[in-house]
Parts: sequence; C-alpha cells; structure tokens
Amino acid sequence: MNLSRVWAVAYKEWREVLRDRLFFTMAFVLPLCIFLVLGWGISFDVEKIPFAVLDQDRTAMSRDFLHRFIDSRYFNYKGDVRSEREFDALLAHSDIRFAIVIPPKFQERLLAGQSTSVQSLIDGVFPYRGQVTRSYVSGIIANFNRQSLAGYLTGARGLSQEQALSRVAPVLLEPRYLYNQALRSQWSMASGLMMLVLMVTPPFLTALGVVREKENGSIYNIYASTISRSEFILGKFLPYLLISCLNILVLWWVVMNVFGTPFKGDPLFYYAASVIYVICTAGVGLLVSLLVQTQVAAITLTMVISFVPAMLYSGLLVPIESMEPGTRFEAHLFPTLYYLRISWGSFLKGLGWAELWFEVAALMLYAVILWVVGYLNFHKRPRR
Repeated sequence: MNLSRVWAVAYKEWREVLRDRLFFTMAFVLPLCIFLVLGWGISFDVEKIPFAVLDQDRTAMSRDFLHRFIDSRYFNYKGDVRSEREFDALLAHSDIRFAIVIPPKFQERLLAGQSTSVQSLIDGVFPYRGQVTRSYVSGIIANFNRQSLAGYLTGARGLSQEQALSRVAPVLLEPRYLYNQALRSQWSMASGLMMLVLMVTPPFLTALGVVREKENGSIYNIYASTISRSEFILGKFLPYLLISCLNILVLWWVVMNVFGTPFKGDPLFYYAASVIYVICTAGVGLLVSLLVQTQVAAITLTMVISFVPAMLYSGLLVPIESMEPGTRFEAHLFPTLYYLRISWGSFLKGLGWAELWFEVAALMLYAVILWVVGYLNFHKRPRR
C-alpha cells in the first residue's frame, strides 16, 4: 500500500467536502440538527395532562379530593363542566386527556363510613399515555383513601396521626430508582440518540462520497489509475472518519451541557467504543455505494437500512425484552443494539470495559465483516 496515494485521495476528498456547501452541511450541521430535533421532540415523560372536572357534590371533601389532582404537576386543570355530555366534545377534540366525575353525596357517604365511586374518563388513543395516566389516578385515590381512613381512626379511636397511618398501611413501599433517579426520559433519550445519529451520518457520508464519483464520471479516473482498491477505499474513508470523530465530541458535549445528562463512565473507553461504532456504520455506507449509481438512491437506501433499524430494533423506543422472540433475535443482528448498551452504560450507569467488553467485541466483529465484504465487492473495473 502506497501511503502517498492514500493521502492524495484523502486530501482530494477533504477538499471536496469543504468546497461543496451541501456536503459540508451534511457532514457538520446535519448530525447536530437531527440530534437536537429528536432530542427535544421525543419525550416519554407524561406530565401536565389536561383534564376537566364535573363536581356534582360541591362540598369541602370533594374540593379537597379534586385539589389533589389540580395541585399535582402531572395534571393541568382546564376547568369544570356542567354535564357529562360536555366531556364528549372535549375528549374528541383532544382539549383534555382525562375527565373526572364526582357523584352526589360524595362527602355524606364518606362521613357515614360508606364507600362511594368516582368515575374517570381517560383518552386511550395512545395506550402508553393512558396507562400512565391511570397509574397517576390510582396513586392519588389510594393516597386519599389512606388519609381518609387514618383521619377516621384518629377521631374514632383517639389514635395519633402516625399511629393511624401505621394501622392503615403497615407495609410502606419506598421505591428507589437507580441510575436515573428523577426518571427523566430526556437523559435516556439524549444519550441514546448518540447511537441513532452515528448510525445515520457516517453511512451517508461514505456512500455519497463514493457514489458521487460514479455520478459525475470521475470514477473512471480511478479505474484508469494505478491506485489499488484498498488505497482508494482507505483514502475515501479517512476524511469521513475524522469528521465523525469530531461529531462524536460535539454530540457528547451537547448531551451533557444542553440536555443535562450526567456522564458517569470512562471517557477514553466511551470515545474508543464510539470510534469503533463509526467504523462499523461507515462500512454500511461502503456496501450501499456498491449497490447504487446515484446519490438520491444512496440516500434512500441508507435511510432504509440504517435509520429504520436504529429506531425500531435498538431498544431506544421499545425495550428488547418486550419484543416477540423472533423480533428479539432480529434486533441482535444490528450493531445499534450493542452501541446503545455502551452509551447508556457509560452515561447513566458508569460502566466500562470490564462490563461492556462483549458489546465492543460485537462492534469490532461487525466492522471487520462489513469492510471485508465491501472490499471484496469493490472492483476497479466496472462490471458489464
């Protein structure tokens, strides 16, 4: 291998990146734009749920009950209605996502030691949001029941508030969330989006860099030259590897400083694993460049084989454990699954080489396979 010829190809490609405004934008601006749009746009936090109330009792106890919802940060009070029919239009037009109906004699029945029912209407179009809303409602009602029963025991048996609460709830659940104590989906999403962006942009750059030579006809200069295919491929790849290494640092900084995600792992390990992942994903772009002849086709095919699997089969949106057995097996065929574990493990769990060596080894294996297949299928003479 002649390193001077590799350098010549790499320098030429770097000049092309700097000269072409569109390509320069795709190399340096597009990754950041994709990251910010998805990072701010995708959130699994269910808060400020708009809701309305029909209070048919209008007593002190019913108001106290409703204020447990109104004062909660999980709900956004939109006002009272006069009849249940008004709920239909509000729920149908998504003006509210949740409605609650307090029946008549709510306070009277509770003071008499009798049970009463409260109706809740939840928008179930989005099942996840509906289930979370139901859990919020159940938690508030359970807390109200516990407080009400404790108050009854305090007055009837002369117990203190603490004694009454211990009688009502002898076993208390004290959950502790590890790694993401505040349950901020933005922390998981921002660190996980590193996987998605680095799965999309390196293949784009690598595929377009080779296909552009085909589309404008300059590839025939390579066919007629004495440069070997390994020198050409390496020279083409080096500028995009440098660009991707810079993008790793930029995105890393954005995750920590813009989205506030803590980094608990080993920086050197994470950066090295990210570079290996970039080499792996760039190999996808090399394979794409061998299959198509135009840049439009390269963009389309790269999007299909990189973006879609990264979103659906990595575990970013749907946990791998929740998938069907066949889908779970298919997810393990993509490198995105392994890098997402590295990203989450490094950012949120403080894991390093000792715990994530298998994921790194899997990425290295993918990189070797992709680049070997790409090299063997790249020919200096066009096939007829």
